[in-house]
Amino acid sequence: MFESSSIERLADTLRAEIAALPPGARLPASRDLVRRHGVGPVTVSRAIALLAGEGAVVTRPGAGTYVAPRRAPATAPADTAWQSVALAGRHLDPHAVGDALDPPPPGAITMSGGYTHRSLQPTRALSAALARAARRPDAFDRASTLGLEALRAHFARLAGTGDPADVLITAGGQSAISMIFRAVAEPGAPVLVESPTFPGALAAARTAGLRPVPVPIDDDGVRPDLLADAFAMTGARLFYCQPTFHNPTGAVLSPERRRQVADVTRAAGAFLVEDDWARDLGHGGPVPGTLAADDRDGTVIHLTSLTKPAAPSLRVGAVIARGPVKARLRALRLVDDFFLARPLQEAAVELLAAPAWNRHLRALSTALRERRDLLANLIAERLPDWTLTRVPAGGLHLWLRVPPGHATAVATARDVTTGPGHFFYAAEPPAPHIRLGFAAPAGPEELAEGVRRLHDATVGANR
Repeated sequence: MFESSSIERLADTLRAEIAALPPGARLPASRDLVRRHGVGPVTVSRAIALLAGEGAVVTRPGAGTYVAPRRAPATAPADTAWQSVALAGRHLDPHAVGDALDPPPPGAITMSGGYTHRSLQPTRALSAALARAARRPDAFDRASTLGLEALRAHFARLAGTGDPADVLITAGGQSAISMIFRAVAEPGAPVLVESPTFPGALAAARTAGLRPVPVPIDDDGVRPDLLADAFAMTGARLFYCQPTFHNPTGAVLSPERRRQVADVTRAAGAFLVEDDWARDLGHGGPVPGTLAADDRDGTVIHLTSLTKPAAPSLRVGAVIARGPVKARLRALRLVDDFFLARPLQEAAVELLAAPAWNRHLRALSTALRERRDLLANLIAERLPDWTLTRVPAGGLHLWLRVPPGHATAVATARDVTTGPGHFFYAAEPPAPHIRLGFAAPAGPEELAEGVRRLHDATVGANR
């Protein structure tokens, strides 16, 4: 985050200087910019690349960087009003997930994100894996639609299903959710979801033209009795759930309910989509097995991803499915994009095979547990009116019930970002909640500062 800020600041400074120069004027050499602005050569290089991408400068290898010719101003603004008519009838809501991916305002502390801070990522191991992958003679050959055999075998072992032939490699978890929804259900059909649930799943369902129907959860996960009622009332053929380290609540579906939920779904003739996003994000205790491991008749469609425990741009995930639905998912993959880029798959294989990967997972588990406990203690001290629903045994977030005025005050604060509770519900929220992430801030000091800012934002709401 700090490196990106330095690049933007330098680019802003250079834009102002370029505006006063004629086209064709030569900019100072990189070493002069390093000395003048007190930044590193990488920052200079990336700032120049940014300006070149905007068309503000032209780089000539061996000669330097020059001010680009000015573009003639448009005589009138473009008229895109006609698109409102052409796009009528299909509504997409990018804000359901897009806001979480936007960069925070300058100086803001990110407590809304679903990724780990760079200091918690295996950056050295990733760099080494990428270098080794790039040296493979077939690294840039066409990949199988299903994905590399070694990568599929890893995900089959992780899920406990054992058969790589049932695995389809995807571009992360969000892509997998979208693919499953489009492959299984027709537009207009209902899809049952836990209440609350992952906003990305709600957005994917609505984008596919499906109707999310909420099924309440409690401390032991989704309620099987209400799930059976929902199947009977809606005729749904699809249920999306997160049985392990549920996002946002952190709940873990109890062993007895795991059997009941699978039985209820099977009796309804429906598919159970098991989003196993946090299997590698436990906080040190036992992690229950997957629903897919006990499924033999293809009821469960399992999905997981390397993105969360590794890094945001390692967009490598997997879907595990059996029977005709597997063939349908493969066919949809062919229509969408043929296959996941092979260099990325090769890098993932290298990463998973390296001893550094297991060391990273152990260190990450310890760090997440320490951050979780710190944030929970800070909330108890500074925001005693907030109720922590549970101390999760895995994942990246705390789920808190807050006074109504506090939720409104925090939502409007620009110096700290949070996850507003209403984003996680398919229908009206039963009470105000906020999801706070403890993995995205830089460290303990930033977590403490984030809670202080949350406290300050709610002071007026208590008056």
